[in-house]
Amino acid sequence: MSADHPIGLSIRDGVKVYPGTRALKGVDFDLRMGAVNVLVGENGAGKSTLMKVIAGVEELTEGRVEMAGKVVHFRSKSEAVAHGIGIVFQELNLFPNMTVAENIFIAREPTRAGMDIDAAKQREATRALMARLEQPIDPDTPLGTLRIGQQQIVEIAKALAQDARILILDEPTSALSAAEVEVLFRVIADLKRQGVGIVYISHRLEELIRVGDYITVLRDGAITGARSMAGVDIPWIVRAMIGDSSKEFGRTEPANFGAEVFRADNICLPRLGGGYTVDHVSLSVHAGEIVGLYGLMGAGRTEFLECVMAQHPHSTGAFHVAGKPLTERDVPGRIARGIALIPEDRKRDGLVQIMSIRENLTLSALKSYATGFHLNLKAEMKGAMEFVKRMTIKVARVENPVSSLSGGNQQKVVIGKALMTNPKILLMDEPSRGIDIGAKAEVFRTMRRLAADGLGILFVTSDLDEVLALSDRIIVMANGRITGEFPAGTDAAAVISATAPNATKAVKELAA
Repeated sequence: MSADHPIGLSIRDGVKVYPGTRALKGVDFDLRMGAVNVLVGENGAGKSTLMKVIAGVEELTEGRVEMAGKVVHFRSKSEAVAHGIGIVFQELNLFPNMTVAENIFIAREPTRAGMDIDAAKQREATRALMARLEQPIDPDTPLGTLRIGQQQIVEIAKALAQDARILILDEPTSALSAAEVEVLFRVIADLKRQGVGIVYISHRLEELIRVGDYITVLRDGAITGARSMAGVDIPWIVRAMIGDSSKEFGRTEPANFGAEVFRADNICLPRLGGGYTVDHVSLSVHAGEIVGLYGLMGAGRTEFLECVMAQHPHSTGAFHVAGKPLTERDVPGRIARGIALIPEDRKRDGLVQIMSIRENLTLSALKSYATGFHLNLKAEMKGAMEFVKRMTIKVARVENPVSSLSGGNQQKVVIGKALMTNPKILLMDEPSRGIDIGAKAEVFRTMRRLAADGLGILFVTSDLDEVLALSDRIIVMANGRITGEFPAGTDAAAVISATAPNATKAVKELAA
């Protein structure tokens, strides 16, 4: 296979260091032409960083990039484009107030005699690209009026318009419908026939197995597996992604679950344009139990938690807390009934950065410290200090701005703020995101301690190792619905398979 797919670009001894983080650790990577080079790994493994280096968005701290046997230096994305490299980012890089055609050709507009933009030629080229992608999108349509899936198509068209010889697709199907995914795969097959080298990043195993020719696995910034896709199966991918040992976050005391504290029945969240973002989801959590809600980006996990917190008034279904129906339809009402949420983005949704540590801790429980029209500041201070001690938050003074704390200590403040409302069920959305491994261990020990005290915890994560080690029960979501439920100690391959129900079938078909 390698003889038919010559190496078009290589990275040797690639190291990328950010302040406090070594994102790439001596990476050797070969990109083959006329083939799909699949890149997999957990969140934070270094996939996007590696691709940003190739696309000229980032420069290596150490190491070199080679093309045709010569060392090249991409100091900007435009320099990479000049070498025939295009990228479709996971996060859309478009302008909603401009038209589809203007977005596709921005900074590369065709001109008439170098004087002014040839709008007619730009529209004609856009129509041809939309026809190739089988999308009836008018070139003059304002981008902001399109649904997210169509905007993703425009982003792909923008890369195709550059006639790239190397095309990087970072989670290109995350917002696409099944029909749009099929179109994209036909375009990929056409590009392969033209000799284009494609890098394909996705968490969806059935896609990787279907379109991949070569696979590279990253873990913690290092390559742990690289080979042709022939003979690759799910257990091999899982071993390369997470290794043979799990992190030491497991339960040390015997499980002692109490009564059911939370139940969701048949929760649905309709999606704009048809279908469901959350599709008839039912689950329960018992006192003292940690339930891990695992899935990939776009699975509907965060949206489910938002439904629990009354952030989607048009959602349907029923919730029960401690056996009683949850009828409150606003966030304060849900908090009063014993539900607390640790949001995914703590800086944006969990903290007020300009306020003090004390003020952030007590923000959701101010009613407890109110005396008439005034706050009992002495009692508030005492309450804040109790939770600083309980959560082992490392602070110099509680009057310091919360922004002065490390990421791990900020996360503890968010958890402490939630606990001050005396919840019966604690919802945690990616509780370890953006904190170092030491802080993660502290947060996970806190979760174990809270569960031992009888609190029910439902936490969302896309870290396979964490969900396997922390959970008393694992629930897997894919495409808005529950696709698997597993007890503690389940094999990693079984959990991964549930995120991609068609992947096992695809492996068998590939082997045949």
